[in-house]
Amino acid sequence: MMLLNRLRQQCRNDDLGYENLAMSAASSKRNAADAKPAEAAAAHRHGAFFGRRKGHKLRAHQADLIAHLLPRLSLDITAPQPADLTGLFDAPVDHVRLEIGFGGGEHLIAEARRFPNTGFIGCEPYVNGMAKILALIEAGDVRNIRLFAGDASELLAFLPAHSLARIDLIHPDPWPKRRHWKRRFVQYATIAAMARALEPEGEFRFVSDIGDYCAWTLAHFMRASEFLWTAERASDWREPWPNYTMTRYGRKAEREGRNAAYLVFRKTG
Repeated sequence: MMLLNRLRQQCRNDDLGYENLAMSAASSKRNAADAKPAEAAAAHRHGAFFGRRKGHKLRAHQADLIAHLLPRLSLDITAPQPADLTGLFDAPVDHVRLEIGFGGGEHLIAEARRFPNTGFIGCEPYVNGMAKILALIEAGDVRNIRLFAGDASELLAFLPAHSLARIDLIHPDPWPKRRHWKRRFVQYATIAAMARALEPEGEFRFVSDIGDYCAWTLAHFMRASEFLWTAERASDWREPWPNYTMTRYGRKAEREGRNAAYLVFRKTG
């Protein structure tokens, strides 16, 4: 309730279009409590947090990258669980982060270049997105990225406990229809899986321009004792965190007048 009151105060006199976010969070909290766990579990088992896997036809070089570079960078979750994720990278790294659904890879590549001593795992089931980031990796000779072309929930189950410093989920599919809410990535089961995979004080960062999904995410994390929402003032969630790389989708949303929320949750233990 204190968190909801803080959000309501931050939304007061807000010009970002989130005036009703606090009330939406309360509504989403009720809806989340009424959600059927069996349906969410079924969606999880069938990899239903994402939609189509392939769009337009790949160009010849993109297809070559999928055939030859991707196998070298892919994580094999059927292999024995690694004791230490830092050993998976060609370059020496101190920490490992995960980005779920990296789209065209703009944010992931920028972070990998900015933090060469950090290893990054990019998860993206969409073949065209995978082809785009492979081209960026090849062109920039980026050595601190590994990839997984599948369901992030299965990847989280594979990773060792306390092995990630941070998880990013940027502009995920909002699945706006009520009957599809069980397909949203933010669910109680995935929050628990992220809490297991994150190291103490590790962070989950969420970006969306869809107010209902922001409210949904807040409602779920308000019930998660493993996480604390870090916002102390309105600007903490209204503005991107320092050095944030805007994605192509994010720029499109801004042009169309849709303002994103930038939510950061820290693991408490």
